[in-house]
Amino acid sequence: MTDADILDSRYAWVRLAISLTIATIGNVGMWAIVVIMPAVQAEFEIARADAAFPYTMTMVGFAVGNLLIGRIVDRFGITTALIAAALLISGSTALAALSPSVLVLSILQLLIGFGSSASFGPLMADVSLWFLKRRGIAVAVTASGNYLSGAIWPIILASVLAEQGWRAVYVVLAVVTLATMVPLALLLRRRVPLGARAHADQVSGVRAKAAGFSPRVLMFLLGAAGIGCCVAMSMPQVHIVSLCVDLGYGPAVGGQMLSLMLLGGVVSRLMSGFVADRLGGVMTLLIGSGLQCLALFLYLPAGGLVSLYTVSMIFGLSQGGIVPSYALVVREYMPSQEAGQRVGFVLMMTILGMALGGWMSGWIYDVTGSYQMAFINGIIWNFLNIAIMVMILMRTRPRKPRNVAVA
Repeated sequence: MTDADILDSRYAWVRLAISLTIATIGNVGMWAIVVIMPAVQAEFEIARADAAFPYTMTMVGFAVGNLLIGRIVDRFGITTALIAAALLISGSTALAALSPSVLVLSILQLLIGFGSSASFGPLMADVSLWFLKRRGIAVAVTASGNYLSGAIWPIILASVLAEQGWRAVYVVLAVVTLATMVPLALLLRRRVPLGARAHADQVSGVRAKAAGFSPRVLMFLLGAAGIGCCVAMSMPQVHIVSLCVDLGYGPAVGGQMLSLMLLGGVVSRLMSGFVADRLGGVMTLLIGSGLQCLALFLYLPAGGLVSLYTVSMIFGLSQGGIVPSYALVVREYMPSQEAGQRVGFVLMMTILGMALGGWMSGWIYDVTGSYQMAFINGIIWNFLNIAIMVMILMRTRPRKPRNVAVA
């Protein structure tokens, strides 16, 4: 087997399965805070925006971690990053269970988010190095671990939350994270051969030249697009449980809607992977962003139990493929030796968009007394994403040669 033959090989698929398992476990920290948000608000007797602040801090840590840990992966490999992240997540989660105030909880959630990021962008960047023809589905599968985490763990932890409270939930997560992530990370010690990197870079270099963007300019454009789509995305994902509590359906129903939304997101991510292998990352991202915008419009008239379940599923099926498509676009246009930091930066911006949108939606709710304007705010930000992706797509398309008149 030559170096290039390792791409899309059986070993690459085994590695993908391990990465998916790690992502499902390692991302739980960013979803647990969403589930316990009403309990935290009730215990500390605070406003909705204040209760959403620990989530915002989680996403800030998650964002910065994607950038910094991405650089570590480029230099030292994914195993070192994952083991350090597991230790950080476990320790911070255990301490968070003892939090005497929302401020302390928020600081610890910052650390939890930082550690959890190793199982998102850096892990996707690592997986992308092992695939070429099936890179789209490989990245999509890895990214699905984030949504599987949000879909599975709230259901598993629901009885612990109901019987023993949110602090017991965090003790359980601290133990599970440490016991599972470290041994799994050790299975990913092998590094991709240099010949395989060179082969993949040759393909991406042709596409980058056609677009005419420097890596830095394209990276900043994708970062701005990421903020736009994820401010929009955060409204249902962060506040669906609180919305259900406001409507009298209770946190358990809200948790079920979140799980339904995220399961739909898993399906969407897998479908987007197949689409990306045929149409490319830019077109796949644009399709997902347009469908997400449509789903946000559907939330405006929804208020009944059936309609909220339905729209939540539609939303999940619409937007799940957006974020992993950014990693694909980076790999389609930029060199492999910069994969960790470039993917990390762009995903950092998407996560900052989630953090901003999560807080912004809570603030709009406190000001207006409802989530209607928060949904409209998300729709406006979504249009920013669409505009940028249309521009990139138009620049990349082959240009027809001009006819030159002969005198």
